[in-house]
Amino acid sequence: MTDMQCAVDAQAKLAECPRWDERTQTLYFVDIDSFILYAYDTKSKNLLKREFSEEIGCFSLDEHSGFIAAFRSGVYTFKDFTDELKPYWLATYDQTTTRFNDGRCDAMGRFFAGTMYAPKDAFRGALHQFSHGKETLIDQAAWTSNGLAFSPDNKTMYYSDTPNHIVYQFDYDLKTGAATNKRIFIEFPRGNGRPDGAAVDSEGNYWSALYQGQRIVKISPEGEILEEHPVPAIYPTMVAFGGPEMKTLFVSTCRGAHTKEELEQFPQAGGIFALETNVKGQIEPRFAG
Repeated sequence: MTDMQCAVDAQAKLAECPRWDERTQTLYFVDIDSFILYAYDTKSKNLLKREFSEEIGCFSLDEHSGFIAAFRSGVYTFKDFTDELKPYWLATYDQTTTRFNDGRCDAMGRFFAGTMYAPKDAFRGALHQFSHGKETLIDQAAWTSNGLAFSPDNKTMYYSDTPNHIVYQFDYDLKTGAATNKRIFIEFPRGNGRPDGAAVDSEGNYWSALYQGQRIVKISPEGEILEEHPVPAIYPTMVAFGGPEMKTLFVSTCRGAHTKEELEQFPQAGGIFALETNVKGQIEPRFAG
């Protein structure tokens, strides 16, 4: 039994990076494995999609409703939903084994994007920061970069390594963009879900989608699990706050990992689900350039 409703029955192979545009009441998200960026107008219920030639892992809007996005081959900007891509930073890693996965902007408009290393036999996933044409390596000790989020006071940065079942905390300096004092925030037991994409609400709680765990969890700033909410899919991938009052939690899910029998049980897997909460989320920061 779940309180979640399917907001967008996208049937996506790997829906990720739900992102709310509070100015237009539009929900954006990607299907990484299908190379698609979606835009769902919650007022008209119109769903637009744009197909690319490679995986788009994550993105952020800018101040002019343009985009910065992290693809397998690097980071690109485009002025609107249909504009051509302009290279911002071209990948220096091995693209046969590595691609961008999860990311977002901090409150100063710096874009962060983390990579995942497909062989998963070494910690080669890295977290990069992009600002004013410059790339900075923030961390390099993960298999799959995920769960990036910031506390409301901008003094704490969260970052997870999904296969290792760990969410980390860093001390964060918003003025300089430096992340220091890495430590374990929470470690989940094996076999009951792995921490994937996340969001922090206005009260500082960390909401995490537990991939292969069929649920999302709300975690206090002290690392205590406060709530668990079942998801109508085995593989939730990320969460994002949105809606008119910023109290709706959107949950993206993966369809491609389900078996045929599992899809009979969860026919809307690959969709975006919505949970009404009693707490406001934070408005998503925009890329500053």
